[in-house]
Amino acid sequence: MSQAETWTIGRLLTWTTDYLKQHGSDSPRLDAEVLLATARNSSRIDLYTAFADVADEQTRTAFRELVRRRAEGMPVAYLVGKREFLSLSFRVTPDVLIPRPETELLVVRLLDLAKQGIAVPRPPASGVLRIADVGTGSGIIAICVAKHLPDAEITAIDSSAAALAVAQQNAAQHNVADCIEFIESDLLSALPPEQKLNIIASNPPYVSQAEFATLLPSIRNFEPQQALLAGPRGTEVIERLLPQAALHLEPDGWLLLEVSPMIEPVVREIITNHGDFELNPTLKDSAGHPRIVQAKKS
Repeated sequence: MSQAETWTIGRLLTWTTDYLKQHGSDSPRLDAEVLLATARNSSRIDLYTAFADVADEQTRTAFRELVRRRAEGMPVAYLVGKREFLSLSFRVTPDVLIPRPETELLVVRLLDLAKQGIAVPRPPASGVLRIADVGTGSGIIAICVAKHLPDAEITAIDSSAAALAVAQQNAAQHNVADCIEFIESDLLSALPPEQKLNIIASNPPYVSQAEFATLLPSIRNFEPQQALLAGPRGTEVIERLLPQAALHLEPDGWLLLEVSPMIEPVVREIITNHGDFELNPTLKDSAGHPRIVQAKKS
């Protein structure tokens, strides 16, 4: 970018779109708009009425740094520090996975089960729906559920203290911090054996070693490996979670698991062989891939 040239907002977007396209971005125009809006401390829509405006030096300097890091592969969500999920904005850092649309399917199914009363055919004496989000990360599942089910008892669990800190910040931002108990734990191991749940939802690490090697560099090199990689088979974490879920679920309680389509048949086989669950149809994502495995405690 020559300092002798006039860098308007429109020209910055055009140049950066081409630059990011050459550096492997699959959404270069969107990336350019989001990063420039961040550098200007404005909304994306504001850019469309400012194409002819000249970007000041402070904006250009901030934008240049963001573009440089994006070209190196850093995901936009980490650069801007947030990501939208089910129409809510969530803070994200490299300590947590970036929320993805596939997980919205899990949340919607959980809410359907709860609101239809399917998950509590025989509610406890208190009548309170008890839900655990295992591997909460940024807290998107627990927080969205808390927004829609304010009377539920929700437990958000993660083995990473740094991830839990992000989740707690997001809960406070969305005014549901008092509705969620945050627990640092390896899966459900920190829960007392007598604690019972009606629904366990989890987006666990489910990437196999072979699949991990094929992930985009922006995922493989920047998102937390412990939240992605399960082990050589991809099912290791789920295999550990199953007996714990069987212990803590009420009869007819539900286990909802987001999985990779590559391991979905194996996950179903593992659940069937476990013996404590009744399998239900796997839900498919918007691309038609099997994504949300459903099992009901026998």
